[in-house]
Amino acid sequence: MGKSKKRIIYKGKNQQIANLTRSEAIVNAVKMLNNNDKEAYSIITLFGLSAEELLEGGVSYELVKGLGNII
Repeated sequence: MGKSKKRIIYKGKNQQIANLTRSEAIVNAVKMLNNNDKEAYSIITLFGLSAEELLEGGVSYELVKGLGNII
């Protein structure tokens, strides 16, 4: 393996996003959905969050219905 590839792999290992628990992911997704942030979709699909979890977290029913094909 070349020097460049080693640097890229080493950099990737050290710049990972913080580990999220499922409950933290739900809280973050709820905040993002309420603020109309498009990044919420990536968290929802990454963790496979269900409609019930989002509704219990505080998202309005209309927003959850709007996510129909994602959930």
